[in-house]
Amino acid sequence: MATLLFGTIGLAIAFVLPYRRRYQLFIQWSFFILWLARVTCGIRHEVTGLENIPERPCVVMCKHQSAWETLATQYWLNPQTWVLKRELMKIPLIGWALGLLAPIAIDRSARKQAMQQMLEQGRQRLAEHRWIIIYPEGTRVAAGRCGRYRRGGAVLAAETGTPILPIAHNAGEFWPRNSFLKYPGTVQVRIGELIEPGGRDADTLLKVTKAWIEENTRAVSARYERRGMDQGTGKEEM
Repeated sequence: MATLLFGTIGLAIAFVLPYRRRYQLFIQWSFFILWLARVTCGIRHEVTGLENIPERPCVVMCKHQSAWETLATQYWLNPQTWVLKRELMKIPLIGWALGLLAPIAIDRSARKQAMQQMLEQGRQRLAEHRWIIIYPEGTRVAAGRCGRYRRGGAVLAAETGTPILPIAHNAGEFWPRNSFLKYPGTVQVRIGELIEPGGRDADTLLKVTKAWIEENTRAVSARYERRGMDQGTGKEEM
């Protein structure tokens, strides 16, 4: 119902409100969903490292376990845009609404063109003072597991000289991917210190970022310990 309401309203006023006003409207949907999850499912969160968020927007690389983090980062990083699959914009209402917020929508079937598109649009979004949210694993990965990290975010950081803000969490333990069921608990979020390019190439930046994210995800996740799988920090609670 909330998706239908906000999606319909957003599309109806798309050509009336400027970008900033549209953005402020749509993030209210995110906050409502998080509030609903808190009230009905008992999902809260605790954050460490808020002091590491810089004043100027940068590239954000975040662990991707569920839909929770796609909503929750809007508590702390605004305005933001996302690097996402172009197909997502074809989803009725949600996808159409996403299109109104100027995401960096890429065609992954054309890898070379997708990288160039991301670099061009990424530069533009950074110049417009928007946080660029990138989920380097490319898709949601079950809690306790580590997906293959893609180079896109690291390339953008290296090419533009922009620092990376790494984020680790264990949201997938309470809001699992591809599951209707949600479980009560407190999502632990860690926001790391900036990873400065410092002349390093994209592969080195990706290696450093992955190591930080996976190490800190393991630190807050019981599932890593139980499964014995492989692969930071100044507190806010809600």
